[in-house]
Amino acid sequence: MDLGIKDHVAIVTGGGAGIGAQTCRTLAKEGVHLSVVDINSEDAEKIAEEVRSYGVKAIAQTVDVSQLEQTEEMVQKTLSEFGKIDIMNNVAGVALPGFFQNSKKEQWEMEINVCLYGVMNCCKSVINPMMAQNSGKIVNVASDAGKAGEKIMVSYSAAKAGIMGFTRSLAKEMGRYWININAVCPGTTKNTGMTVLLDDELEKKWVKTYALRRLGNVQDAANMIVFLSSTAADWITGQSISVNGGYFMG
Repeated sequence: MDLGIKDHVAIVTGGGAGIGAQTCRTLAKEGVHLSVVDINSEDAEKIAEEVRSYGVKAIAQTVDVSQLEQTEEMVQKTLSEFGKIDIMNNVAGVALPGFFQNSKKEQWEMEINVCLYGVMNCCKSVINPMMAQNSGKIVNVASDAGKAGEKIMVSYSAAKAGIMGFTRSLAKEMGRYWININAVCPGTTKNTGMTVLLDDELEKKWVKTYALRRLGNVQDAANMIVFLSSTAADWITGQSISVNGGYFMG
């Protein structure tokens, strides 16, 4: 399938590792030029250098997405470099697992500031340029934790549920400008910061809750993010699509 995004320009937050990095690689294979954004400058530079090997242009930016002024600078730098922004992929996130009764407000604030406000900041910063060009694709990474709820991830689940509500509402506002806004909800995904404590024994236990009897990998999520960023998804907006091997159905 021709996704119709060759020479488009994308910003990918959380692009230095995990799902974000794989999204950058997958977009680059489709000929998309990239602004690789991460709070870790070395990770962002590494992925930007890697994707250039696919023949696309790429810049690296060090950004804390919880800070609106930084996301506004991120957008302006991307526009200065490439002249347009066709795709905004909001992948950056953080999870601090633990039972809620033992948690501290600082933990909730970090998860909500990065996961929810980070998405809102990036969308606020990019929608005016997209409105001006009367087109754009925004994909926000939520989580099945926001649909099903997860013990020891209460504030994280709340933030991810917020992303889905925000996505639906903003999609209704922006539809008149042909800006498609959707959310991707991965299940447990290996080789990400969310699964650093995963071992073989725990994996054997968890896969029993998945209909397809395996956990996700970063390519699974990246495939859906890139599809929703493409012209093949022109008639899809306001949706929260699970990529979860049948963990949660509904």
